[in-house]
Amino acid sequence: MEVSMELHAVNRKKLLSRMSDQVKSMGQPVNGVILLQGGDECTRYCTDHTPLFRQESYFAYLFGVKEPGFFGTLDLSNGKSALYCPRLDPEYAVWLGEIQPPSHFKDLYGVDEVHYVDELVEVLNKSRAGVSSWLLYLLYGKNSDSGNFSQPAQFEGIEDFAVDKEVLHPVLSECRVHKSKLEIDLMRYVCKVSSAAHIQVMQECKPGMREYQLEAIFLHHVYRYGGCRHCSYTCICATGTNSSVLHYGHAAAPNDRLLENGDMALLDMGAEYHFYGSDITCSFPVNGTFTDNQKVVYTAVLKAQNAVIRAIRPGVSWVDLHKLAESCILETLKENGVLQGDVQAMMESRLGAIFMPHGLGHFLGLDTHDTGGYPAGTERINSPGLKSLRTVRILEEGMVVTVEPGCYFIEALLVPALEDPAQRNFFVEPALEVFRHTGGVRLEDDILVTANGCENLTICPREIEDVEAVMKGSWPM
Repeated sequence: MEVSMELHAVNRKKLLSRMSDQVKSMGQPVNGVILLQGGDECTRYCTDHTPLFRQESYFAYLFGVKEPGFFGTLDLSNGKSALYCPRLDPEYAVWLGEIQPPSHFKDLYGVDEVHYVDELVEVLNKSRAGVSSWLLYLLYGKNSDSGNFSQPAQFEGIEDFAVDKEVLHPVLSECRVHKSKLEIDLMRYVCKVSSAAHIQVMQECKPGMREYQLEAIFLHHVYRYGGCRHCSYTCICATGTNSSVLHYGHAAAPNDRLLENGDMALLDMGAEYHFYGSDITCSFPVNGTFTDNQKVVYTAVLKAQNAVIRAIRPGVSWVDLHKLAESCILETLKENGVLQGDVQAMMESRLGAIFMPHGLGHFLGLDTHDTGGYPAGTERINSPGLKSLRTVRILEEGMVVTVEPGCYFIEALLVPALEDPAQRNFFVEPALEVFRHTGGVRLEDDILVTANGCENLTICPREIEDVEAVMKGSWPM
């Protein structure tokens, strides 16, 4: 897929407009320059091995630059965009390829000007000459998912400039929350590629394989057929009891278990293309046929996902959608004799967080957990399950969110719940015992909020009969 640099020009125009409005609302003149520093390439620890570079997301959003070592500016007074490329050593041409002049990057990325990084101070001095109240707006702020802070641009001589590190971050973060048509088209593409890769994995999966072989099939498909060199995150390829480990697949749990007949698989994998990602989870029996007990858990999650997707539209509370998912799962477990009692009472005791300790989903875009989850004026809800929500916002048109309800049997949560006077009487322990140590189920689709409802960007089988048909080699696409 060819991606037009108009996508990033639209993003820059949006930021300039919103920054101008913000500066005006503060009673300040609309002048000064927005400055961002792109990512730098680094080696692995003390070695000379250089991992594949991926651009910093805010910089990618505005400029689409894939190379390291760049700076970028937007002039608030005239809207002009400029990039600053590193002046490379002649040795670069020997080892890494042709050294491109600034004109190459001007044409490639569609900006107004390109200079060398060592000319940045000179250009900024020209911009502020004779202008009162001129400011350099730098990106600095806290990511509500990681707790880490974006780092403001640094260059030699910055101490001679008046800087502002408060205004830009909340404005730029909010710009990324609502996707443009060009961004949506790109995300449709990467979701289509990822969906097809999940389907191939399902069709090739069988007992006796290793989890990492499922991961390898996915990675091969998205790269070979979709041109996706990066993934949005480390693949989670969990089978059996591993499927109750929410972030399985890390270095200490490296997708290496042997698939056994009767296992459920939970595969959470998403490709990335031109910086924009997907995030899709499929759950299925590794032998291609659901047992009755697997159907119980899978149906609980599917009912929750379907109910949430039907309810999505502008004006709906994300907190209410999370609670809807919880209630669907609890109701299905009650219908099948795993739980007993009043579902509303279960909700009040936060029993749903025992089976689904994570939030319903998150914003999606240039990052898997995209920006804007907790803007100023919003706060986390400090109760089990709800405290894990990655946003508490009201949905708006143009947002892209994941919907990923899950039902897991996690001993670290079940044991204390069975000892809790407020929760233990809801369990039918002999029935629960059948499901303990079996893992869990999660289903995750990527959803665009539209004017009157939503669009599901994911194209994966979800109904039990469709999953089984795909695993036998056929499904009408």
